[in-house]
Amino acid sequence: MQVILLEKIVKLGNLGDIVKVKDGYARNFLIPRRKVRHATKTAITEFEMRRVELEKIAADKLAAAQAQSEKLKSLTLQVTQKSGVDGRLFGSVTNQDISTALKQQGFAIEKAQVRLSKGPLKTVGDHVLQVALHTDVITDITISILSAQE
Repeated sequence: MQVILLEKIVKLGNLGDIVKVKDGYARNFLIPRRKVRHATKTAITEFEMRRVELEKIAADKLAAAQAQSEKLKSLTLQVTQKSGVDGRLFGSVTNQDISTALKQQGFAIEKAQVRLSKGPLKTVGDHVLQVALHTDVITDITISILSAQE
């Protein structure tokens, strides 16, 4: 299916590109989330008329993500979990736990934006992980896992 991208999508293209994607991917994911439109002649002309508006919206999102990235870089997030004597956690710290802790700090970060390269964190100490605020803005944050005292 030929579609017009209404925003930058990783591994597909940039705003305004006409790309071919599988029908199910377009129907079930891209179109319901308003990331693309069918590439018909009328849709292409409508897109060209709205192109400046869509580019401005994309630039505003990028600027907001960069500003939030600057705030996150200086942040060291602390999470307390129960752990054993050897420093291993009873359970683990997942991206949902990190997202919740960031929301308590005043950052609107969804769990899908938190990227744990080695999977859930299972030891006490400092860990560096990535937060994808935008397709072009990925920032590293430090999370310090502390042992809970009972």
